[in-house]
Amino acid sequence: MKPIDVDARAQWIALSLSPHIGAKTFSNLLRHFDGDLSAVFSATATDLRAVPGIGRKIASDILGIDPKRVAREIIEWEGQGIRTLTSDDDCYPQALRDIADCPPALFLRGAWQPESQGRSIGIVGTRAPSQVAKILTLQLSTRLARAGCLIVSGLALGTDAAAHAAALEAGGETIAVLGSGVLNVYPARNRRMAARIVESGALASEAHPRLAPNAQRLVSRNRIISGLSQAVVVVESAIDGGAMHTARFALSQGRKVYTFRLPASGNQQLARDGAAVLPSDLDKAIPYLLR
Repeated sequence: MKPIDVDARAQWIALSLSPHIGAKTFSNLLRHFDGDLSAVFSATATDLRAVPGIGRKIASDILGIDPKRVAREIIEWEGQGIRTLTSDDDCYPQALRDIADCPPALFLRGAWQPESQGRSIGIVGTRAPSQVAKILTLQLSTRLARAGCLIVSGLALGTDAAAHAAALEAGGETIAVLGSGVLNVYPARNRRMAARIVESGALASEAHPRLAPNAQRLVSRNRIISGLSQAVVVVESAIDGGAMHTARFALSQGRKVYTFRLPASGNQQLARDGAAVLPSDLDKAIPYLLR
């Protein structure tokens, strides 16, 4: 087969966007082919199936990838203000690179510069917060943003949106990690907020920039929220709420997890599982988060 006339960056991005290649399989491919992505795209189906985790279906998918098309798309995305980072780029967020299943590629749309990242706090919770939880979220995000922290959340309705909004109003930086592409903002009700976030922070996703959300991507993005954060606060959540995924990812990544002593079943479970319980008096709570 003739050598593929596409730079390694486009090959890397093209491979990372394959729907059946996760971070582990991506790493297995790099290891098997000694980091030579051209060798991956020159391989036969038999060669590819020798890689751990790759069977007939994934081998067929890889053979169908067109890196040249992705190279053209990268140029288009750059024209739309999207930075495409690979996990071996110097400017890839170091905190995220350190997790076991870091995204091979990360798409950022906005002004935030990951190489200048300071203290970052994930703030997540239910889409239907109680009045107490909403006030706690707004005040917590405001004070942390004013203290220079980067606020990380998922742009969902309710707690996430309140955390982003408070950070913006405080003049701070915030990142919204999406379960869709950064050009296909979900939920639609938060698109105006997303436009504001782009001006001073960023939208972030591992998905193709135009991809729609699905349940798997919405869960998977939670590991990026926690991965970008030094600590995660679950303000309020039911025991089966999406924020609990973020808490579990955070614990597996060695992040500190905090919650408040609220009656929600998720808060109660987190406290039983060893999460640090913050006092509702934020004058006392903030120092814990800034340590």
